[in-house]
Amino acid sequence: MTSSEIRKKFLEFFKARGHTIVPSSSLIPDDPSVLLTTAGMQQFKKYFTGEADAKKDFGSLSTASCQKSFRTSDIDEVGDESHLTFFEMLGNFSFGEYFKKESITYAYDFITKEMGLEISYVTIFEGKEDIGVPKDTESRDIWNSLDPNLKVIEQGMDDVFWGPTGSSGPCGPTTEIYCKNGAGQDIEVWNIVFNQYLYPGSREELNSGAPGKKLEPLKVPGVDTGMGLERLAMCMQKTKTIFETDLFKPLMDVLQSQYKYDDVRARRILADHIRAATYLIADGVEPDKKGRGYILRHLLRKIATNVGKEASTPLNQREQPMKSLNERTYEIIKSVGDKLIVSNGELQNKENIFNSIIHKETDDFIRLLKSGKELEEVINQYRNSEDMKIPAKEIFRLYSSLGVPIDYIKNEIKKYNLSFDEEEVAREKMKHQKISRAGQEKKFGGHGLILNTGELKAANEEELKKVTRLHTATHMLQQALREVLGPEVKQTGSDITVERTRFDFAFSRKLTPEEIRAVEEKVNAKIKEDLPMQKVVLPKTEAEKTGALFFFKEKYPDPVNVYFIGKTLETAWSKEFCGGPHVSNTGEIGIFKIIKEEAVGSGVRRIRGAVEP
Repeated sequence: MTSSEIRKKFLEFFKARGHTIVPSSSLIPDDPSVLLTTAGMQQFKKYFTGEADAKKDFGSLSTASCQKSFRTSDIDEVGDESHLTFFEMLGNFSFGEYFKKESITYAYDFITKEMGLEISYVTIFEGKEDIGVPKDTESRDIWNSLDPNLKVIEQGMDDVFWGPTGSSGPCGPTTEIYCKNGAGQDIEVWNIVFNQYLYPGSREELNSGAPGKKLEPLKVPGVDTGMGLERLAMCMQKTKTIFETDLFKPLMDVLQSQYKYDDVRARRILADHIRAATYLIADGVEPDKKGRGYILRHLLRKIATNVGKEASTPLNQREQPMKSLNERTYEIIKSVGDKLIVSNGELQNKENIFNSIIHKETDDFIRLLKSGKELEEVINQYRNSEDMKIPAKEIFRLYSSLGVPIDYIKNEIKKYNLSFDEEEVAREKMKHQKISRAGQEKKFGGHGLILNTGELKAANEEELKKVTRLHTATHMLQQALREVLGPEVKQTGSDITVERTRFDFAFSRKLTPEEIRAVEEKVNAKIKEDLPMQKVVLPKTEAEKTGALFFFKEKYPDPVNVYFIGKTLETAWSKEFCGGPHVSNTGEIGIFKIIKEEAVGSGVRRIRGAVEP
């Protein structure tokens, strides 16, 4: 069965069972807390939280989709048998219409009857009494009623309990289905999540049993399922790897027959990255120094370095032009991309976009490699060192700031008998990814801190300093707005990136140029005073009595941090519930500028601001 037939059968199966078929959303999500669409449920988040009405929008409380998805967490693992960056996620969703019995029965019927596969085993949640979640015997009983001989394995929190994501949200146990691929290996093909609880804290707090926080049953339990099309195709087509399925074989064949790439790992990297880059470009992503544009740039540069691995002359000895490598890179991307375009109508009529973006980016990168100035400087600095090793921080800097892939750096420095500690570089990457994720997921007292540099270009020290300055400036902006416009001003949302702060607030009309100037001047006057930014920790009820501002949509811990600008809490110019981070004194912020003021809805205004040294 081809992947197209699998896709069609899945959607028809659920349509026949009353589900509304919803087209895939873009890889560029509406949710500002994430760079790219990572799962099928992402476009349905607001229906699980109750912010939107599925019946009104879809005519049904249950939907199904085949969602384009993109994950960067395993990008450096691509090349083995199973890791991908771009994939398609088949899923069915219920927003209160059905729960465990129906969803498990649907999955069993689809896998065994529609696909004709044998289920190797399924997993259920073993329970965790200290958080008040019992063993999922209900799911076990449902599976046993469908097949008394089916093997059911109990697993714990790390394996079969989903969520919450971010600082709070819905969560619950899951049940997973495993089937055999062509190599006889059991692989997880379908994960069924039962959103049946609400937790007022993070996943880490749930795991550790944070005091004062407990799971509460959701008023309307929901179902969120995900099944990788590529994995299901492996089982259906009896292939040993994802790259032998019909989704990848034509791409792999082009690379081997036309371009003589006999190295299997190189072929897999090229096939995955070209496929991923093609879909990103089709959805409007362009190469950039940060965010999702950086991810695309990283992919295209890894493609170029894998294409050019045969270039073995040291950088400072290269006299021949690199044009042939550029042409080869472009030709390979186009040849593989053409195979994708022919098989997918969504990509058709976009050849001109692909051509211009790929040509320019590969041109720029080949020129960068040809000059090799920064890498050369690093090589020259350490080629006569005692241990002939380049520090991990230098390697990571080349990777994160210039986008030069680690493999390329490794191959180049080998020519000079230099090396680096790969484990230390991996730790460096993990550390920066952790910082970046913290920026994307953690909410600092209602001022969302979003480090839009992505998982691949993690926030460096300078970026974190700038975000911290902007964060404190956002507190000051809110206080200045209230002084100029009055107490009608109330925060309705915000987020902060490395470049700017965005603050949304309730106000009935457009601000005049004089009011905008007055707000800006008030903030800068307090910056010039170099006032201290201080923190006290108080019980929540006591903190509220201080008059400190807080964002009504945010769930705050108890006790809560109150950050204030001034010498004492009583005489403070600004005070808010917040989680940090902040500058020590307002003088560290620099000059605050209001870039734009605009409407974002009825009675809601938005200000974008920036800071300069």
